[in-house]
Amino acid sequence: MTKVTCDLSISLDGYSAGLDQTEDRPFGDDGGDGWGSKLHAWMEDPAEFERQMDTLSQSKAFIMGRNMFGPVRGDWDRPWNGWWGDNPPYHGPVFVLTHHPRDPQPMDGGTTFHFVTDGIEAAFELAREAAGDGDISIHGGASTINQYLAAGLIDELRLRIVPITLGAGTRLFDGVGQLNLEQVESRAGSSFTHVTYRVVGRTAS
Repeated sequence: MTKVTCDLSISLDGYSAGLDQTEDRPFGDDGGDGWGSKLHAWMEDPAEFERQMDTLSQSKAFIMGRNMFGPVRGDWDRPWNGWWGDNPPYHGPVFVLTHHPRDPQPMDGGTTFHFVTDGIEAAFELAREAAGDGDISIHGGASTINQYLAAGLIDELRLRIVPITLGAGTRLFDGVGQLNLEQVESRAGSSFTHVTYRVVGRTAS
C-alpha cells in the first residue's frame, strides 16, 4: 500500500533552512557554511547515510518545490537541472512545483524532473500514478511539506533534529495548524536525533 512520507533535517527550533538563500548558499544563514554543513552533518555517519539511501529507494515518486530544485526564479531563462549533478539520487520521476512551464528533464540513472504548474493536488495525482504500489516522498523543502501537511496528504514524518537554533528562515509546520502525531521510532546519533511520526489526524478545535 502506498505510503506518503517526508524526510527532513531541521534545527531545534524547526527550521530546514535559514534566511538569505542564494545560489552560492542554498541553505542561507544555516549556522554553517550555507550548504547545510550542520543541518546535514548526519551524512558523515555511514550507518545513517545507508539508512537514508535505503529509505530513498523505497520511494518510487518524489515531489519537491521549485526552491529545492534550484535558485532560478521566474521564467526558465537559463539551464538548470538541479543541485545533484548529472545522476541525481532519486532514480525515478520527480515532480517539481512551479508557476512556469518547462519540458521534462531526463537525467542519468532514471531520474526525470517533471515541472507541474497546476498546484499540489495535480502533482500528487501524477506522483500517485507514477509510484504504483511504491511510496511517495514529499521531498521538500519545508514550505512544500507544509502545504501537503495542511492538505492532509502526508502519512509519515521522518525528522532528523539537529542541536542548533536558527531563529528565522523556512520553518516546518508554519501555517499547518494543529496535528495529532504518533511517535513510532526514535534514534539518537552523534549530531542529531532521528524521530519518525505517523500523522494520525487533526486536533479538534
